Amino acid sequence: MTDIIKLTAAETAARIASGDLTAVQVTEAHLARIEAVDEKVHAFLHVDREGALAQARAVDDKRARGEKLGPLAGVPLALKDIFTTEGIPTTVGSKILEGWIPPYDATLTKRLKAADVVILGKTNMDEFAMGSSTENSAYGPTGNPWDLTKIPGGSGGGSSAALASFQAPLAIGTDTGGSIRQPAAVTGTVGVKPTYGAVSRYGMVAFSSSLDQGGPCARTVLDAALLHEVIAGHDPLDSTSIDAPVPPVVEAARSGSVDGMRVGVVKQFRGEGYQAGVIQRFDESVELLKSLGAEIVELDCPSFDLALSAYYLIAPSECSSNLARFDGLRYGARTGDDGTRSAEEVTSLTREAGFGPEVKRRIMLGTYALSSGYYDAYYGSAQKVRTLITRDFERAFEQVDVIVSPTTPTTAFAIGERADDPMAMYLADLCTIPTNLAGNAAMSLPCGLAPEDNLPVGLQIIAPALKDDRLYKVGAAVEAAFVEKWGHPLLEEAPSL
Repeated sequence: MTDIIKLTAAETAARIASGDLTAVQVTEAHLARIEAVDEKVHAFLHVDREGALAQARAVDDKRARGEKLGPLAGVPLALKDIFTTEGIPTTVGSKILEGWIPPYDATLTKRLKAADVVILGKTNMDEFAMGSSTENSAYGPTGNPWDLTKIPGGSGGGSSAALASFQAPLAIGTDTGGSIRQPAAVTGTVGVKPTYGAVSRYGMVAFSSSLDQGGPCARTVLDAALLHEVIAGHDPLDSTSIDAPVPPVVEAARSGSVDGMRVGVVKQFRGEGYQAGVIQRFDESVELLKSLGAEIVELDCPSFDLALSAYYLIAPSECSSNLARFDGLRYGARTGDDGTRSAEEVTSLTREAGFGPEVKRRIMLGTYALSSGYYDAYYGSAQKVRTLITRDFERAFEQVDVIVSPTTPTTAFAIGERADDPMAMYLADLCTIPTNLAGNAAMSLPCGLAPEDNLPVGLQIIAPALKDDRLYKVGAAVEAAFVEKWGHPLLEEAPSL
């Protein structure tokens, strides 16, 4: 079992295709791993044992019939519990959807199944994807496999923890302000936020519609690219879906190079609040890029300093609109419906009982920002800042091919450390938010351990919209050079559970 769960997704798929392993063997090994360690980690909210084994048997049957298998056929995956899955629960980490079983699959879920990826179950997350630590889940926090007293990032901490604890070789996350990249950074894994609109949002429970983006999570750059290729592509069911070819991400991951590329370093992505060990590892990564033939260009993007403020007006405003559908009448939980109360009273009681504190905070912030007399001063001004950030990126990408930065200002902090300080919690997304506001593509990959606490540090790579392949080209080059020089931080050094 240990040998199987340590394989990359690419290696696993190759061994299944060759007949060296069966999909059932691989699935059973990961289900056994979940049973052995997830009581400590709490990465999963729901494990679909029977469904996963049925999918695995179907893959083995296809191979036995001589049918051609896809590049990820039979590979297990952990799916963030924000994508609808027909027949198994989708809770979005909230009590208001506890026990809800959707009657349909999200487009992303359908594409995974069509590619014969084996879905092991649904992973824990901050409620409605609102948070940076997975402590806002109504079902309890997830632990970071590097140190179970630390957070695994958020909102997709369940997916990142499943990877880092070898419960799955692949996972899916969503990224509204950094919720794929920040968990990847603090768990020593790879996470990619594709260009906005590159992966369908149909069937993904909405938090902030102009920011939300699903994407791949893995332990290697190539694995992330293989998964990216499966889930991306135009979807007529999603009005924000881009009708454009999927960039050649797998090809880029297989031929990684930065020789002759111009790599930007933004001065706003360092300074006060950044952990010394994070800056040290980032500076080493920049020197590594230089040694691989990249030209380093200093960039000044002044509007990035306003990104956090703009985001925490735009995202709550959109969430206050999107979450209005959870009224206790149509689906999900219902509280106080004893025949004596009006529909309005039932809705109020349901929301009081069903929504957690962070969700209520953001709904109230957003409703206030959108209210008459305040719209222009708050939401309208934030959208103007968003335009300034987009223009800063446009000017930057006239000078460079990609931008690099630390993914997070610090390594994983202790569970409970920032629970009573929302502003300190929000600062975890300082480096990731500008990309969501502009809609660009971005990746986080491991760049070593911080010397002061021996916890993973992430390197963020940002590319222009629809140039997602550049992420993989640079990421693969950095990963290969890093592994050659220092070894893979996760595969070599992750603590035993």
